[in-house]
Amino acid sequence: MKKLILAVALIALGFISCKNETKESMENDTSIVTDSIATDEPEITEAPMDSVAMHKAWEAYMTPGEPHKMMAAEEGSWNNEMTFWMGEGGEATKATSTAEIKMVMGGRYQEANYKGEMMGMPFEGKSTIAFDNNTKEFVSTWIDNMSTGMMISRGKYDEATKTKTSMGTMVDPITGKERKVREVYTIVDDNTRKMEMFETLDGGEEYKSMEILMKRA
Repeated sequence: MKKLILAVALIALGFISCKNETKESMENDTSIVTDSIATDEPEITEAPMDSVAMHKAWEAYMTPGEPHKMMAAEEGSWNNEMTFWMGEGGEATKATSTAEIKMVMGGRYQEANYKGEMMGMPFEGKSTIAFDNNTKEFVSTWIDNMSTGMMISRGKYDEATKTKTSMGTMVDPITGKERKVREVYTIVDDNTRKMEMFETLDGGEEYKSMEILMKRA
């Protein structure tokens, strides 16, 4: 009886071993087929750009154009009348400042430095504006001594209305949440500029938070 049981056990072990070997063999065969299919597919590669085309593309990217001339027309000193609103329907707060605007890096970027007084404290701010020849849009940054953050916005200029509209975000120092910002910059005439700032509240309502009327000094 013991010999019979032992024989059955040996047969069972042999059957299981045979199944495992067959399974491993099938898996190996599958991997070989898969590898064979993968290597048969042609690799798709982009044709390399020749040095002359690369040079022309980079030259077009770095060369100032008409938008840069428009920014250069604002070089000089400006006197600014600033109005602020803390919220929709809030009381207006007035302030004044001056701005010194110049082109930097071979006329490729505009840099403006603002100084004045706000809420009884000295105010200082700096903006940089670029026109990206690739994306065909204006990109601006803003920093000031009333915060430790930087606002970045992007937008395009409408020749018909002489208006540049830019979109960006800022972090509300009270709530700590990001808030959408829309800036409308209008060329009123050769010696006058108007900048309006609109912010969107958490509830989705937009309100006018700032207006700066700039007059050439």
